[in-house]
Parts: sequence; structure tokens; C-alpha cells
Amino acid sequence: MELKRFKTSVALLAGTSNTILTTLKAIVGIAIGSVSIISEAIHSAVDLVSSLIAFVSVRKASQPPDETHSFGHGKLENVSGTIEALLIFFAAGWIIAEAIHKLRNPSEVSSVGWGVILMFCSAAINLVVSHIELKVAKASDSLALEADAWHLRTDVYTSAGVLFGLLIIWVGRRLWPGVNPAWVDAAAAIAVALLIIRTSYQLVVKSARDLFDYSLPPEEVKKIRRLILRHRPPVISFHELRTRKAGPTRYVEAHVTIDGTVSLNEAHRLSRSIRDEIRSAFPDAHVTIHVDPCDKTCLADCVDNCRQPDKKTPHGTKAPR
Repeated sequence: MELKRFKTSVALLAGTSNTILTTLKAIVGIAIGSVSIISEAIHSAVDLVSSLIAFVSVRKASQPPDETHSFGHGKLENVSGTIEALLIFFAAGWIIAEAIHKLRNPSEVSSVGWGVILMFCSAAINLVVSHIELKVAKASDSLALEADAWHLRTDVYTSAGVLFGLLIIWVGRRLWPGVNPAWVDAAAAIAVALLIIRTSYQLVVKSARDLFDYSLPPEEVKKIRRLILRHRPPVISFHELRTRKAGPTRYVEAHVTIDGTVSLNEAHRLSRSIRDEIRSAFPDAHVTIHVDPCDKTCLADCVDNCRQPDKKTPHGTKAPR
């Protein structure tokens, strides 16, 4: 419960910092005529919306199961992460359009010093906030917080890129007074957009796949297989291992084949032991273990996991799926 409250507080912190930075970037960008800073304001505005979505989704996803959501609300974090990533795509398109317009209609960027100071402060603040969010996201396995943290981390890189572009303009004016380096400002904005697109694509893939009940990562499935088979004997094999994830919650189902002479009480204790070990490895996991007596008729995946040393001569007759 304490971790859930901390998740909400961190999401609120990100929203507050984004509100302040978005306002300052918009004011300074318009005042000095810098399309790269305005693009950063657009980026931060999208980050602000993302932070608000993350704040709401984290609070809702943390609620316990109810009558209409018996498996909980974890998938709301996946929906949130997907929406946030799509918002970044929109922001990138807007930034590119503004940058192209600036390239076609170049104008002077005045008071570069204010832009340099603002971009430096923005990068520093977002670096700290994103570090906190990523740390909490890892501890709580929160996809919504992770998506929001990577939004802010991207803002760190883009702010640094805009800062570099403004420094080039500042240095260029002093070394080559007759040259107008305003195109550097637009080029920096396009570089910002391309980096945003790359990050948003990665977030879409990661957040959307769990909406389709994608299996857990191979390394996690392999660990679950080891946890089941370490109970040999009386475990002979297992089959129909199914896994998925909703938000931070993992779901694991498996049919475990055991020696038919094992009593009902022993089989029950065995299933609870396997379940508890998987839960220990993956906290808050929902685990369902179904125990089957071995009748010497084997499914294909059951044969693959059979404890018999000679895989060419399975324990029983291979049955069709």
C-alpha cells in the first residue's frame, strides 16, 4: 500500500514539473522567436498530458478487484502507456511541421541567452524527475510510470539538443556576424522530433502487446518451468503452461502431471508449494496450478517436459492435441 501511494506521489511530481516547464518554454520560445524552444514547449505539453494520464491510471490500476473487474484494473496501465506513446507521435508531427515552416521562412532568434538558461534548467529538472520515476516504476513494475519516465528522459535529450543548437547560433553570430544561422534552430527541432518518434515506437510496442495477452518474456517463462520441474518427484511433467501480463500483474496457469499414487492431500500441498514459489519469484502474480494424474497418455508438450531420461521413448503413448 505504501508503494502504491508513492507511485501516485511520483506521478503528481512529474505533472507539476511539466506544468511549470511547459509554461516557461512557451513564453520564452514565443518571446525570442525560437521554433526549437516552441517545439520543446509542445513536447512538454504532451508530457504534461501523459503525466496526467499516468497519474489517473496509476491510481485506478492500484484499486483491488471488484464485482465488475474480477481480475483487477492492471490493464489500465497498458492502455495509458499506449495512449501516451501515440500522443508523442502527434507531438513529433507537429514539431516537424513547425520546423519545416521555419526553414522556409527563416527569422532571427533574439535573446539566445534566455533560451540557453531555460533549456539547461529543463534538462536538469527532467533528469532528476525521470530518474525518480524510473526507480519507482522498476520497484512497482508500473508500465504507466515507466512510459512517463521515458517521456521525461526523452525531454532531457531533446532539451540538450536544443541547447546545443542555441549555443551554435550564439557562437556563430560572434564568429561570422554576416551569416544568419537561424536554420540551426529548425534543424535542432527536427532532430528532437526524430528522437521522439523512435522513443514512442518502442513504448507502443511494449505497452500494447500486453493488451493482446502476449506471453511473458522467454527468460521469465524459463524460470517458471524450472520452478515447476524442481519438484521432481512426484512431478513427472507439465503441459499447457500459459502466461500473460496485465499492468504489473503476471498471470500463470499450468497443468502439472504427477504420479497417480499420490494422495489428494499431497497433490494439494504440492500445487500450493509450486504456486507459492512462483509468487515468491514474481510478487503479486496470479498462479493457477491444475494437478493431473499420469495415465501414460501424453500430450506433445507434456512429453517435451517429461522426467523420463530417454526422450525418444516417451513415458506413454503420445496423444493428439
